[in-house]
Amino acid sequence: MQDYNYHTHTYRCGHAQDDFTDEDYVLEFIKQGFKRICFTDHMPEKNKIDKRTNMRMDYSQKEEYYQSIKSLQDKYKDKIKIELGFEAEYLPGDEEYLLELKKETNKIILGQHFVLNKGKLRIFRQADFTDKELLKYAEYIETAMKIGIPDIIAHPDIYMLNRNTFGKIETKVANLICKAAEKYQIPLEINLTYPCLYYLHKRGSIVYPCKEFWQIASNYNIKVLYGVDAHFKEQIEYYKESVETANEHLGEEIIQKLHFVNDKLN
Repeated sequence: MQDYNYHTHTYRCGHAQDDFTDEDYVLEFIKQGFKRICFTDHMPEKNKIDKRTNMRMDYSQKEEYYQSIKSLQDKYKDKIKIELGFEAEYLPGDEEYLLELKKETNKIILGQHFVLNKGKLRIFRQADFTDKELLKYAEYIETAMKIGIPDIIAHPDIYMLNRNTFGKIETKVANLICKAAEKYQIPLEINLTYPCLYYLHKRGSIVYPCKEFWQIASNYNIKVLYGVDAHFKEQIEYYKESVETANEHLGEEIIQKLHFVNDKLN
């Protein structure tokens, strides 16, 4: 069982457990037998583009976040390895800022939730998110890898949350992402958000994590890992059950073909 997690949020993002401190996360991970974690809260925007509320920390919280995690690194150094990072989205024009964050931290995971279309932010969960925008989603992920921004691609199959079937365009997007991940050797994350919440998300004929996506991924020479996507204590408590639920859904044949990695990603 994987004893590390590189997808951990904090109360600062506004949609995580607000009475669970950074130290509480550390103590719960230790309790559950984890040896290494990385805090990767939703990155603050220097130039605010995402105007949704309760989606990410404010830029004014960045330094306090750094200090909090660094103090925990020292306090618990004999019990668990703690790293500092962000979950980021790539947008054209943000390259300099994202690479700046990468230099300041241990890991950047790319959790692409939106694209720009004619200057407007287009969230993938919007009902009218188009096929053209979906291709741009794959393009952004590939570009970010080419530039050298992410250490991990978080929930690469998340685009299926607003799709009812896995058709030609969805297959093309999966292959574009997997081909780039193989080329640049960037690990893909099997996201445990929904298994951690005791059910698998269903939409039409699609179940998330998306079996069809991971079937395609299993045919590539790419690295794979699990991500708790921790926002709440219960997600860490029921981690093992979540892995078992995801594995059962994806199936033994796919799981055996995927190339799971150890904790030495750097």
